[in-house]
Amino acid sequence: MQNEFVLSKKSEFAELKEYIDSVKNSQGVTMQILQKAQGIFGYLPIEVQQFISDETNIPLADIYGVVTFYTQFSTEEKGKHRIGLCLGTACYVKGSQEILDKLADELDVKVGKTTKDKLFTLEATRCLGCCGLAPVMVVDEDVYGRLEVTKIPNILKKYQ
Repeated sequence: MQNEFVLSKKSEFAELKEYIDSVKNSQGVTMQILQKAQGIFGYLPIEVQQFISDETNIPLADIYGVVTFYTQFSTEEKGKHRIGLCLGTACYVKGSQEILDKLADELDVKVGKTTKDKLFTLEATRCLGCCGLAPVMVVDEDVYGRLEVTKIPNILKKYQ
C-alpha cells in the first residue's frame, strides 16, 4: 500500500523515473540520480530512496549509505529559505555563535532543523570563503557580512 507522501508526489516520481530510465544503463550513476532526486523533491526521504533502489536494483542500504555519507544530501525537508551561518574560525572569533543563538531564538528552531511553518532551515556551516567579512551568513544566495546580533530581526523580515 502506498503512503500519503508517495500518492501526493506522483508527478515528481514520474519525473524521477523518466530520468532514471535515461541513465540507469550507465556506470556509476548513483550520485547523479540522487542529485536529480533531491533537485525534484528538495530532500531524500526514505520513500524516494526506496523508489531509487527499486528502479535501479541498487540495494536500499547502499543508497542510504551514500545519502547519509555526503552532506550535500538531506533526509529531512528543508525550508523555503536556507540560512547558513559560518562558524569557521574567523567568524567564530568575531561572534558568530551569539548570532547563531539569536537566529535560533528568533526562529524558534534548533540548528539543523526547519521551522514549523517550513519557511526557514537554520544550518551552521564551516568556512564560506568570506573571512574578511566575518561574521558571515548566507540566506539562499544572499550574503550578509560584518553581522551584528541587532541586524538579525530586520534581515529575517526580508524573507517572511
